[in-house]
Amino acid sequence: MSKEQILANNLNHTLFSWSKQAGLNPISIERAKGVYLYDRDGKRYLDFSSQLMNVNIGHGDQRITEAVQKQMEQVSYVFPGMITDARGELGKLLSEIAPPTLNKTFFTLGGAEAVENAIKLARMYTGRHKIIAQYQSYHGGTYGAISAGGDPRKFPVDSQGVPNIVHVQNPYFYRCPWGTTSFEECGEMAARNLEQVIQFENPDAIAAIIMEGESGSSGCIKYPPNYWKLVRKICDKYGILLIDDEVMSGFGRTGKMFAVEHHGVEPDMICMAKGLTSGYIPLGGVMVSDTIAHHFETNPMVVGLTYSAHAVSCAAAVANLRAMIDDKMVDNAAKMCHYIESGVEKLKEKHPSIGDYRNTGLLGCIELVKNRDTKEPVTPWNAKPADMEATNRMAAKIREAGMFTFVRWNWIFTAPPLIINESQIDEGLDIISQAVSIADEYCN
Repeated sequence: MSKEQILANNLNHTLFSWSKQAGLNPISIERAKGVYLYDRDGKRYLDFSSQLMNVNIGHGDQRITEAVQKQMEQVSYVFPGMITDARGELGKLLSEIAPPTLNKTFFTLGGAEAVENAIKLARMYTGRHKIIAQYQSYHGGTYGAISAGGDPRKFPVDSQGVPNIVHVQNPYFYRCPWGTTSFEECGEMAARNLEQVIQFENPDAIAAIIMEGESGSSGCIKYPPNYWKLVRKICDKYGILLIDDEVMSGFGRTGKMFAVEHHGVEPDMICMAKGLTSGYIPLGGVMVSDTIAHHFETNPMVVGLTYSAHAVSCAAAVANLRAMIDDKMVDNAAKMCHYIESGVEKLKEKHPSIGDYRNTGLLGCIELVKNRDTKEPVTPWNAKPADMEATNRMAAKIREAGMFTFVRWNWIFTAPPLIINESQIDEGLDIISQAVSIADEYCN
């Protein structure tokens, strides 16, 4: 089929996420390998955000293809009350790599479903109804998940949002809501604010607090080193469950298998997806603590999905995790973390618009400002189309230069596949430098 017909079929007969449908100009991908994508004109794009921060092992790894084919030759689908070898093997493997007290998983088909079911389980287990989340967070696009997040993409539908979600401020030190002068103090103030909100909302009504393992599309807002532990302590004090949303930050993305490992805390649940299969086939899950699992030994667990524990998806996940472990990709992410951070430090010397860089492993975000002293953003948060000139120009430059990554308001994201090497990082940072030169034009 011609590239023109492929484009016409897509534009005329499919709908695209988060966009008005007129005037779209999508990249038409023909193939992908490693850290690169190739369009139908033969142009190569460096994938510097692992697509949706999910292709952790890189593109075109045939170990996943072989596992999927082998599983489909045996059985592709059985109803979730039956079992398969792949389901059990994946569950066991997850219990081996997760924190010690989490050993059972309910499988979903994506991250939003994982969050939805974690909220349901928390409410069933505790008999409480309120969920606390952070304002600058994203937990998925379904009604419950998007209500839990604070991302402005929920605004067009929040008149029908899920009730009993309470939001609190992030410990966003670069723009600290409390005007603190140290990273740790910002964490302490955020935890103090969280506990005040809990008291105002009635501790006996709060089922869970949900947090991203490390902040993602809301700007990679790094947690102060004391914050997770303070939140865990508050949860224990009031009998509140702690849900760790590792959908984006899990499976090596931050240089640890799960981002929460950086903080020495064990959550009560872990939501996962994305890097679980590196996006090769849809799969998500909710891991629960042994205490929660024991509760449902004698109490009905009233959740269910047609495609829960899909055999082909589970087989893909096993092969993906084995590849990640065998090739020491998590170690590479930790190693490349230092290299990319040193590279951005050099960019700061060249570009006055770089106000901050927040990064953990290979999950990072450059924040661009008009003035480093005032921290006025190059593009405001949740900017209207008329205020998006700088962002649109930077995104166009990155695409023109042969790279794919997220450019959102005044943020440029750096989240390449875990297999990336130093020369490929140099290539990506060179393209980002070209884009940031545009932001420099807006400095005052």
